[in-house]
Amino acid sequence: MKTDHLIKSLLLAFLLLIISCTAGTDRKTVAPFPAPWLEEMTISRLEEGYAKGSYTVTQVVKDYLDRIAAIDKNGPGLNSVIIVNPDALEIAKELDRELKSGKARGPLFGIPVLLKDNIDTHDKMPNSAGSRALKDNYPLKDSPVAKKLREAGAVILGKTNLSEWANFRASASSSGWSGMGGQTKNPYVLDRNPCGSSSGSAAAVSANLCMLAIGTETDGSIVCPSNNNGIVGLKPTVGLISRSGIIPISFTQDTPGPMGRTVSDIAACLGPLTGVDSNDIMTLSSSGKSKNDYTVFLNSKGLKGRRIGLLKSDMGFSSGVDTLFMNVAEILRREGAEVIPIEAPRVNIGEAALNVLLYEFKDGINKYLRSSGSSVPVRDLKELIEFNKKDSVELRYFDQKEFERAEAKGDLNSKEYKDALSKILHAMREDGIDKMMTENKLDAIMSPTGSPAWKTDLLLGDHFVGGNSSPAAIAGYPSLTLPMGFIGGLPVGVSFTGRAWSEDVLIGIAFSYEQAAKQRRAPKFLTTD
Repeated sequence: MKTDHLIKSLLLAFLLLIISCTAGTDRKTVAPFPAPWLEEMTISRLEEGYAKGSYTVTQVVKDYLDRIAAIDKNGPGLNSVIIVNPDALEIAKELDRELKSGKARGPLFGIPVLLKDNIDTHDKMPNSAGSRALKDNYPLKDSPVAKKLREAGAVILGKTNLSEWANFRASASSSGWSGMGGQTKNPYVLDRNPCGSSSGSAAAVSANLCMLAIGTETDGSIVCPSNNNGIVGLKPTVGLISRSGIIPISFTQDTPGPMGRTVSDIAACLGPLTGVDSNDIMTLSSSGKSKNDYTVFLNSKGLKGRRIGLLKSDMGFSSGVDTLFMNVAEILRREGAEVIPIEAPRVNIGEAALNVLLYEFKDGINKYLRSSGSSVPVRDLKELIEFNKKDSVELRYFDQKEFERAEAKGDLNSKEYKDALSKILHAMREDGIDKMMTENKLDAIMSPTGSPAWKTDLLLGDHFVGGNSSPAAIAGYPSLTLPMGFIGGLPVGVSFTGRAWSEDVLIGIAFSYEQAAKQRRAPKFLTTD
C-alpha cells in the first residue's frame, strides 16, 4: 500500500511539473483589473447612465485612468498609451457641472477618447509621432479633430503609441515600436504584434482603456491594427475629416478615422468629426456629401437587397482566414445580400505608389516642422535625419532609409511625381474600385482584412502574411473592417470597401453583419514563452 501511495505521489508530482512547465505557453495574466463594469461598454449605454444619474463623467474618467494604470503601465504592460492627459479629470468635472445645469453639450458628451500621438492637441501633451525629436512639440492650437471632439463633449484621455512616424521611416520595422513609447503589445496574446501604425489606438480600445480612439491611415494603419486587435476601424474617404494639425505622410492618402468596439460607436463618432476645413483643401470635396449623423444608417436589415463583391484575388494566404471569410459570405446571403465573386485587375504600381509617398512626405513634413514651435530642435527632414544619427535610441533597431530616400526627392512640381500620382489614381479608381463596382453593380466589395497577428520581432521587423489595404488607401476611398472570427485565439477581420463618400452604405452593411455574427470578444492578455 505504501508503494502504491508513493507511485501515486510521484505521478501527481510529475503531472504538476508538466502543468507548470506548459502553463507559460498559454495562460491568463492574473490581475484584479479595476472598473470591470466598463468592459465592453458602449456609447449608448454610457449616455443612458449619465441621463439616469447612475454615474458621473468624473467617475467614468477616473475609472478609465485607473484601468490604464493597471493594464497599460503595470499588469500586462500593453504600452499602448504614451501620455495621459493631466487635465482629464478637470475636464470631466466641468462636464459634470454642465450636466447638472442641464446644458450637456454635443453627441459625444462624457465619452473618453484617446488620440494617436501624431494629432495636435493644444494642452499639456506634446505631439511626438513617437519620435524623440518631437518630445517637446507642444502644438500652438488644437487640430480640427481635437477641436471637434471637445465641442462634441468628448474627454481626451491621452495620446496613444504608434509605429514611429506612422511607420514611414525604416526599410523594415516592428509595428507599434517608437523611440518615445517602446513596443506596444497585442492584448490577446502579449508577444504578438498589434500591427500599425495606429497600434496603441487599437490595443487600447480592445483592452477597454477608452471608449473610442482616433487613428490615422496612409495605407493600412487603421484597418490592419483593427484586424489584429479585434475591433472595428473605419478609414474614411480622404477629405471627409480634416487632416490639418496631423503630422503628415501623404497629402493624397492620409486620413484620420475612428476606432471602436462596435459599428454603432464608430457611427456615433464619425458625424461630429466631418466638415469643411479651409486649411485642408481635400475637405472641400466633402461639401454636400458628408453627414452630421451616421447613426441613422444603423439598420439591422441593412444587408437586404445589397450586392457585395467577394474579392477572390485577396484569398489564399491562409486556409483559416479563407474558411472564416466564406462563413461571412454565407451570413451575408442569409441576411438577404447577393454575394458576387469578382477578381481585382492585375496592376504593377508599387514603384509609382512609393514615389508618391516619398515626394509627399518630404513636402508635408518640412511644412509641419517649419510651422512648429521653437522647442522642436529640427526644422526640416534633413535636420531630422541628422538628429536620429546622433540619438542613442532612434536607430537602435531600425534604419531610416525611407527618410533618406524622401530627402533625395525634388518638389511636387517634379514630372516623376506627377506621372506617378496620375498612374496610381487611375489604376485604383477608374480602372480599379470604380470599374469593379460599376461592371458588377455592387454596393460594396468584401475582402479579408489580414492574417492573425505575428510574433513581434525587434530584430527582423514585421512578418505580414496577407491582406490588401492599398486599393482603398491609394484611391482615397472608404474601408471599414470588423471582426469575423478567431484563429488560434487571435482575431481576424473582414473589410467592406466602397466608392468615395459611401460611409453610410458601409456602416449599414457592417452593422447588419455585426448583429448577425457577433464576433467581438474581449482579450484575455494571454502570454506565451
